[in-house]
Amino acid sequence: MKFVDEAYIDIAAGDGGNGCVSFRHEKYKEFGGPNGGDGGRGGHVYAVADTNLNTLVDFRYARRHEAKRGQHGMGSDMFGAAGDDVTLKMPVGTLISDAETGEVLYELLTPGETLMIAKGGDGGFGNMRFKSAINRAPRQKTPGWPGERKSLKLELKVLADVGLLGMPNAGKSTFIAAVSNARPKIADYPFTTLHPNLGVVRVGPAQSFVVADIPGLIEGASEGAGLGHQFLRHLQRTRLLLHIVDMAPFDDAVDPVQQAKAIVAELKKYDKTLYDKPRWLVLNKVDMLSAEEREARVKNFIKRLRWKGPVFEISALTREGCEPLVRAIYGQVQAEQQADAPESVPDPRFASD
Repeated sequence: MKFVDEAYIDIAAGDGGNGCVSFRHEKYKEFGGPNGGDGGRGGHVYAVADTNLNTLVDFRYARRHEAKRGQHGMGSDMFGAAGDDVTLKMPVGTLISDAETGEVLYELLTPGETLMIAKGGDGGFGNMRFKSAINRAPRQKTPGWPGERKSLKLELKVLADVGLLGMPNAGKSTFIAAVSNARPKIADYPFTTLHPNLGVVRVGPAQSFVVADIPGLIEGASEGAGLGHQFLRHLQRTRLLLHIVDMAPFDDAVDPVQQAKAIVAELKKYDKTLYDKPRWLVLNKVDMLSAEEREARVKNFIKRLRWKGPVFEISALTREGCEPLVRAIYGQVQAEQQADAPESVPDPRFASD
């Protein structure tokens, strides 16, 4: 399936049905009075967060979504039926904004969450609504109200606890395949990853977190170079960033320190909030280095990068060092989740004296 994380759609709620002007016509009822019913309301447009979807590709080819209008009122006190609603299923993490102003209108963050994104118009009044002691034969009615019409931009930001940063071929896809249930494409050429991959990492019974792998970044990504810039927003909802560095590049002329600094610089240019997120350094492919060379190269790398945060040495291919890293990540994610959770206020009725 093609991955689509942006789409533009036009939605229109149904118009309300018109009210009816009618009078009773029965034998021996010369002055039967008004009996025109109200029109039905127009159909609403709803958005539902569906966990079975992970792309907006359906909205790339179906841009117009209209709900049915309400039925008109009829005689004999019959009200019009409401128009059928339209329900649009969207992936969890979809951001819905106004296509013209860019104002964010809705966010679908909870699986199964349902939001009304366009309200149907109310039905008009029939002439029976205007009957009074003075006006006993009203001929007034009102038309139905128009439904809301909007042009919307849909933007998908994947919901993940951990995001992977790194240059192309740093081993991000190999890492997510080693620790999670994701099976991304892995090859020995750059830009193998063309769209974000999500993987669920199982640490233990009822213990898990979600990892997001985006295409590799290169210098100039914040200005549009490469592929990764298109998907940097997918890291904005993560709690922790793992900066994966290739410690054994094929080309001896490649300096891992300069590459790492370039990634951090692009992150800061793109979004200061993203740059300020907790970030850990993960030195990958250490299995390709001898024990002496490995220790010396790691020390030199950390010194030149002036890194003060957590450092992990792993081999995603052989899974060396992956288990301690996964457990440390889970501890960090759990701590942040507990810190963000609202404090539970005890019910004063059950408070002990």
